[in-house]
Amino acid sequence: MNLKIINSIVLILLGGFTSAQTNLSANEAVFKALENNYQVQVVELQQEIAEKNNKWSEAGLFPTVTLAVAQNNTIQDNTNNPFTFTPGIILSQSINPSLSANWNLFSGFAVKISKQRLEQLEQQSANNALSVIETTIQDVLKAYYTAQLQQDRLNLFKAIQESSFGKMQYFELKEKYSSSTTLELLQFKNQYLTDSINCLMQKISLENAQRNLKMMMNDTTEAIYSLSDPLTIAIKEFNVEDAESQMFASNSNLRNQYIGLELQQSATSLQRSFLYPTLSFQAGVNPGWSKIREIKDGNVNISTTNLSYYGNFNLRYTLFNNWKNQRAVEVSKIQETIASTRIDEMKQTLQNTLTNLIALYHARTTLVSISQENISYAKKAMELAEKKFNQGTINSIEYASFVNSYQNSMISYQENLFNKLDTYLEIYKMTGKLGLEYTKN
Repeated sequence: MNLKIINSIVLILLGGFTSAQTNLSANEAVFKALENNYQVQVVELQQEIAEKNNKWSEAGLFPTVTLAVAQNNTIQDNTNNPFTFTPGIILSQSINPSLSANWNLFSGFAVKISKQRLEQLEQQSANNALSVIETTIQDVLKAYYTAQLQQDRLNLFKAIQESSFGKMQYFELKEKYSSSTTLELLQFKNQYLTDSINCLMQKISLENAQRNLKMMMNDTTEAIYSLSDPLTIAIKEFNVEDAESQMFASNSNLRNQYIGLELQQSATSLQRSFLYPTLSFQAGVNPGWSKIREIKDGNVNISTTNLSYYGNFNLRYTLFNNWKNQRAVEVSKIQETIASTRIDEMKQTLQNTLTNLIALYHARTTLVSISQENISYAKKAMELAEKKFNQGTINSIEYASFVNSYQNSMISYQENLFNKLDTYLEIYKMTGKLGLEYTKN
């Protein structure tokens, strides 16, 4: 009776988990994450900032125009000043607006170089966004297929639990109405309880994997997802040379290093621009209105108006500043060499990592094939053992060992499938195709 109660509880717990589920494919999970992920939203806004800054006006091509207005009030007490032409207390008021323009005509090509750097910064921002997107996609796909692995394992445990429950019920009836031994009944009761514990523990693992997937998608709803893409999805084989060429052309980390080198080269050009003279032009107009009057008796009341224009050229050239500009150029060239060396180092590291990953992928592909073949043998052995057990040729303990062997073979096969898929995603990311595939869609 107690085992029946336990079975009812287990069925309620497992059944409650599968109710009211929503189908979710791997692509849908990725797009939900890309839409809701905070880091993706931040890098997209940063990319928008870089796009807005990439303008000729930001680089300094156009003149700056300034409008200013000054209103001045002065009171001068000349009552005790015998040498003034305006005795008494004088109030002076004036309004002086000014409109001025300042245009940098030549600064050693600094404007052109600045615009080039803004373009490079925009490229760097876009590449940073792609790198975050790639990482997000990889994390979501790993979380998705981890949840799928836990679901497959739960299905396996449930099937084995149902089988052991059926055997236990059979031997309960057999002991009651025939000559079944108590040892066999105890063996299947113990097996059933073990299988029930495995199911409940696996259910917890599945719920944790589901929560992790929802966290990756930033999904705060109470929805429970049924994952529609199996671990046995069709994936392409890799060619080492093709994958290596794609990696050198599209890897986001390597592209960031190249952009960093370009930025350093433009920084050298910018430092070199300070060696040239600068030529600027200033123009403006300054009208003015003034009024002077004596406060007490009004003997003095004068109004004036003036208007002035100007247009000036300013040529500036630094003759000597302790070789500061020359040193800045030389230091920037050394930093270029450092950036180039880091690129060579990263290329070698990526090449070695990719070679190891592809070798690991082929090894895990072989493991999948072997474990798949092992399943077929374990299943046939379990079916044959079941027939012999029903015939009384082997006992329950021997039969349980064949069931456990089949279970372990299935678990090993599922893990090998996941490991193969995990390595595939890592290689796909290194070759720079993971983020592009989803961003193009």
